[in-house]
Amino acid sequence: MTTPARRLSRDGRRSPFDLRATALYFGLLALLLCVLGLTARAVAAAFERRPGWIALLCLLAAASTVALRRGRRRWTARRAARRAAAALDAATRTAVEALEPPYTPDPAPVEAPPAIAQESSVAFDGYGCGVVDYDVLDADEFEQAIAALCERDGCSQVEVVGGAGDLGADVLAVTPDGRRVVIQCKRYGDTHRVGSEELQRFGGTCFTVHEADVAVLVTTSDFTAPAAEYAGLCGIVCLDGQALRAWHDTTGPRPWA
Repeated sequence: MTTPARRLSRDGRRSPFDLRATALYFGLLALLLCVLGLTARAVAAAFERRPGWIALLCLLAAASTVALRRGRRRWTARRAARRAAAALDAATRTAVEALEPPYTPDPAPVEAPPAIAQESSVAFDGYGCGVVDYDVLDADEFEQAIAALCERDGCSQVEVVGGAGDLGADVLAVTPDGRRVVIQCKRYGDTHRVGSEELQRFGGTCFTVHEADVAVLVTTSDFTAPAAEYAGLCGIVCLDGQALRAWHDTTGPRPWA
């Protein structure tokens, strides 16, 4: 069994062991392994978004392998450090570009079309009040329609005050002869009749709080018998749906007449 002879230099002496060069070599090798690991991780993450990058990275790896084989014998520690740094920089840029989404400019703001005014359910003619279907109006529109009737029939200082805290008054007006009218509006369905409790609540505020000369409760439905009896005792004018349409068509009396 023969023992391999230690390599000799040209002058016949053995080459001294260089610890510094060996440590640098292994350090560069470890750095290269880290670069390869980060590159593989970036490739795996980029594969889900852009499979086309896999082909490019494979070509880069093949080119690096060929270059390593050709120049392996001529590499020095300094050249290996430069190439390792260049490979690390290229791999980092490739991974960042693969992971970042493509840039898309922000879309130009779209101007909103001009608002189109909604057509009111109440159509007014030259006499102050036009064709009105009271059954399809909501509560606010119903109050506006009653106020329009008052204006049509010569009332002044007509004001819609219905809302939270109105204390039973929805429409206020002054008749042509100077009397103060306080109107409460109840836009109900045919099967929902105004009861005595609602008349009592209105009767408790229309005269004492609002100082009404004429108190009117107008509804699109009807009144119960106790409610009509209470209104008669307190002097409150009750207009049901039929009387309201007669007022609107000028075939019936005005509430303050």
